[in-house]
Amino acid sequence: MASVAASVQEVLPPLFDSTCLEPPPLFDGTTRLYVFYECPFCQRVWIVRNFKGLQDQIKLVGIELADKPAWYKEKVYPPNKLPSLEHNGKIIGESMDLIRYVDTNFQGPSLLPDDHEKLKFADEMIAYMDTFTKNVFTSFKGDPVKAAGAEFDYLEVALAKFEDGPFFLGQFSQVDAAFVPFIERFQIYLKEVFKYDIIPGRPRLAVYIEELNKIDAYKQTKCDPNWLIQFYNKQFMLNSGADILQQVDVSCVVRDHMSGIA
Repeated sequence: MASVAASVQEVLPPLFDSTCLEPPPLFDGTTRLYVFYECPFCQRVWIVRNFKGLQDQIKLVGIELADKPAWYKEKVYPPNKLPSLEHNGKIIGESMDLIRYVDTNFQGPSLLPDDHEKLKFADEMIAYMDTFTKNVFTSFKGDPVKAAGAEFDYLEVALAKFEDGPFFLGQFSQVDAAFVPFIERFQIYLKEVFKYDIIPGRPRLAVYIEELNKIDAYKQTKCDPNWLIQFYNKQFMLNSGADILQQVDVSCVVRDHMSGIA
């Protein structure tokens, strides 16, 4: 199983917003990953890019999600969603598609094993992703200990499937890249707001999170806890859990119920 590429510590470029009238030199042969740094969907692809050691090959372009520059929709990605990837004269979107695309089309350690049983389990876990996020988000309006707890129990069982490493497929994979941004945010918010710690009674999940935090490719992408808590608090004062899920799915955790986001 492949190991993580050598870590590169990078300085994040400033965010482009609506006051930035000129885009970078588009479609000039440079591969660019357009992201908002606090977005879990963007973080998925960002993790894969870092894990494969592609910091020099795929340049980050920061976009202010709540105040996008007009050129992003007009010249880069008409759906106006994040993340997106500019590569070989075309633009690709949707975080799960981008995880697979970057893993398949660029050099660096593969994030999928050759083992048939592991590939089958990877498909099962990815298929469960929406259920996991929906149920945890919905729990914020009810009983998080009961509803969210059941979801983390599910992950605890899933982490026992393979014994050759601490991650879902044993070694770090596309499955982890997909789940981690949400596990990270749920752990922060549940503990801070509901005083619910997802770790006690789940030893595999505890090791999982501990091992994740040893991976520089992931650590460099982690969200700002203060931003997250303020954002979720504001969202949940205005919405039901189901509404929040819709906002997340459609708008990549859009701030303040912005209009005009696909």
